[in-house]
Amino acid sequence: MFSAKDLTPVQVEQIKVWASEGDQLANIQRKINSDFGISPSVTYLDTRFTLIDLGIELISPDEPEPKKPEETKEKLVPQEYVDATVDKIVRPGYLASGSVVFTDGMKATWGIDQMGKLNVDPQEPGYKVTDADTIAFQELLRDKLQS
Repeated sequence: MFSAKDLTPVQVEQIKVWASEGDQLANIQRKINSDFGISPSVTYLDTRFTLIDLGIELISPDEPEPKKPEETKEKLVPQEYVDATVDKIVRPGYLASGSVVFTDGMKATWGIDQMGKLNVDPQEPGYKVTDADTIAFQELLRDKLQS
């Protein structure tokens, strides 16, 4: 079995150079076998243990970062009124649900739970609905749900 003790200081330095140049374990194994003429051939596992014994760390190959799809942020289109729709198929956990567009163009989903509480979930976290929009939305919703 091959070990790090079987290498000369010059060979150890050469392995460090290969590792610093980005060679991976299989390439280092091949180079040890071809350049150092060690017989019997050094196995992949022997090469791995040798690098561990010598404290040599391999540089991971540079992987290109996966391209993130560009976020197309929908432009808000201000309008003069609040518009709401009621879903034909109610979202699970709600008695009624739908969507709303406020006067500043912000879109949100809404739902009335079993306790009668109105929940509004805007597309943008942290968005605060104005008092005027809240009143207009509730009045519009009341009219839509009564019809």
